[in-house]
Amino acid sequence: MTARPPASIDELLTTTRCVRRGLDLERAVDPELVKDCLRIALQAPNGNNRQNWRWILLTAPRVRRQVAEVYRAAFYDRNTAALRRMDELPPQRRSVLTGARALADRLHRVPVLVVPCLELADAGLPEGNQAGLWASLLPAAWSYALAARSRGLATAWTAVHLDREQEVADILGLPPTVRQGALLATMYPLRTTFRPGPRRPLEEVLHHDGWQGGNVP
Repeated sequence: MTARPPASIDELLTTTRCVRRGLDLERAVDPELVKDCLRIALQAPNGNNRQNWRWILLTAPRVRRQVAEVYRAAFYDRNTAALRRMDELPPQRRSVLTGARALADRLHRVPVLVVPCLELADAGLPEGNQAGLWASLLPAAWSYALAARSRGLATAWTAVHLDREQEVADILGLPPTVRQGALLATMYPLRTTFRPGPRRPLEEVLHHDGWQGGNVP
């Protein structure tokens, strides 16, 4: 089963979800289709057109299993306390955590993992605000997710493994100058339609002409 392609750009932008459950883990994903999505991603903006992004495409079962083991350990390190008191959590938080655990437990079965990276001039990240640095990678990663959605694929954008970034770097043989920005699990979904996610109204988060001006009705 393939998800229905979005009918418009607005639908594509509002229904590209992080899909953690309802995954078709028995269906293979053609790496060439993933490469098509990545070619579109390479048209994203990046600082000074340096194009210092690098993309690690993981399809070999052994490598996916090793990365998934690190991911799972990082997930439970971060969330075990919350999982023990699930009944106390708000419904939305409980739903997200349940989905995140489902993905962590089955990540090794996801047919394709994409790890977007930045290759830096040296091994260290700059001090201070790094927004400009990561703005040269993360828009391209989102473009990849959109391109995948338009082709009937689903993605789950996650960064849990970055709690153990060096362990994953060792598995993948990354040099010290390459830093990971995310992990995009890529697979076919079992569902065919997606809806916009729950979001706060614009009026609650929009400030006009400065912070002190307050929210704009």
